[in-house]
Amino acid sequence: MGRLTVVGTDVDIAMKPGETILGALHRAGYAATSGCKRGGCGICKFDVVDGAISYREIVADTVLSPELRASGTCLICRAVPEDDVTIATRPESTVRCVAPFLTALAR
Repeated sequence: MGRLTVVGTDVDIAMKPGETILGALHRAGYAATSGCKRGGCGICKFDVVDGAISYREIVADTVLSPELRASGTCLICRAVPEDDVTIATRPESTVRCVAPFLTALAR
């Protein structure tokens, strides 16, 4: 079980095996910029700063090009960390606490 950290925020939470980044954020009381939640819209792009992710579901190249993948961009709705991972928001994305009780439980 790895940990998820978001640069520039207080997010530092334990991940469950096989859990997506977006799923872990929601479970821990955070809201993050997202759209369809199934990898089709590309709204949930974040940058992987450290660590590795994989996709258990197909992500189309039209949504996340090979160049973006190679540069560390991921879709948090589909990205599953392989161990500890640190991500950063992009100018168009945010992460914010919406349920402090859940956040306290997740730590």
